[in-house]
Amino acid sequence: MSDNSNQFLDALKEMQGVEVGNIVDVEALDVEDDQIAVGVENAGVEGVITKREFTADRNANLRDLVKPGDKFKALVLRRAGGDKENGEFFFSVTRLKEREAYKELEKVFEEGKTVEGTVTGAVRGGLLVDVGTRGFLPASLISNRYVSDLKPYIGKKMNLKITEIDPNKNRLILSRKDLIEQEREEAFENVANQLVVGDTVEGRVSRLTGFGAFVDVGGVDGLVHISEISYDHIDKPSDVLKAGQDVKVKVIGIDNDKHRISLSIKQTLPSPFEEATSSLNEGDVIEGEVKTLTSFGAFVEVADGIQGLVHVSEISNKHVDKPSDVLKVGQTVKVKVLNIDPDDRRISLSIKQADPNAKSEDRPRRRRQDSVTAKYMSDNSDNGFALGDIIGDQLKDND
Repeated sequence: MSDNSNQFLDALKEMQGVEVGNIVDVEALDVEDDQIAVGVENAGVEGVITKREFTADRNANLRDLVKPGDKFKALVLRRAGGDKENGEFFFSVTRLKEREAYKELEKVFEEGKTVEGTVTGAVRGGLLVDVGTRGFLPASLISNRYVSDLKPYIGKKMNLKITEIDPNKNRLILSRKDLIEQEREEAFENVANQLVVGDTVEGRVSRLTGFGAFVDVGGVDGLVHISEISYDHIDKPSDVLKAGQDVKVKVIGIDNDKHRISLSIKQTLPSPFEEATSSLNEGDVIEGEVKTLTSFGAFVEVADGIQGLVHVSEISNKHVDKPSDVLKVGQTVKVKVLNIDPDDRRISLSIKQADPNAKSEDRPRRRRQDSVTAKYMSDNSDNGFALGDIIGDQLKDND
């Protein structure tokens, strides 16, 4: 058999090897606006690659991307319709890249690793992400909190987890939420191990809600409830705070099970009690106004909104059966500061000790402070002791 015959047979074998689904080497023969004419190397087979099958960028100019003579690999999609010389085929570069990308992504999925992607667009229900092939990131899986505006994500790169992959259906579902939750748990453990309840640290307001402010402390958000923002009443956190603002916060709670940190802004500031009593010292003699009378004593206002208790035994050197026998509401009296308790925000006062010239009468001393008053003086609970509680208990004792 002649050499020409052998070459013909070899070429024929090559031609017969071009089948749908094959990956072949092609050479660009001609480039038009919407397609590229190509020939399969050493096969004598020609075909076309449409713009859509060469690039996912709809705005791209094919002539800028490929020139006649360029060589690359392509996937054989299908035969062209009709009987044409050399059996014309349609080829695809984008689907070949997708096939190769899916192989890598399946490996990433099986190993539980993450993949980096770039958000290329927003559609109803989520984001389109380029991870070597197109993937879909549902809006519900973008973050661990509700996301209403998708546009700010377009063009951004992010690490993602693959939650579902099916090359046959060209289906690739991604998640950022799973990764955020994982990172959040790791970050919480790291930060929580460095914090102790009572610590005062610097933070930055990350976001505001109707019930409080979330403050970033070392990469983890802690909640400052609206009641812990200020000693003054506020209607909504945004009235006094803004996102990105640097604040000083006190750690008031750490919940390791729920991965929550509770913070307070107001507890880093002087309380109204501390501010109002900053000029008061034990032993000072000052004037005050009688605000409330009870069977066990009188409450006297010694600073703006701050009242102290004058026990019945400290009203006069003379025996007093009832405070109302010698005092009346609205009366201005001189009192001596006996004790200031900033932790429990209590002040004990004396009227009789405010007058150094007064003499005590020669008669048995009044019995010890009743249990209700003693509780007011010594109770160390965090919640304090309301005036209503005192009066209520006293009424019960009188029943």
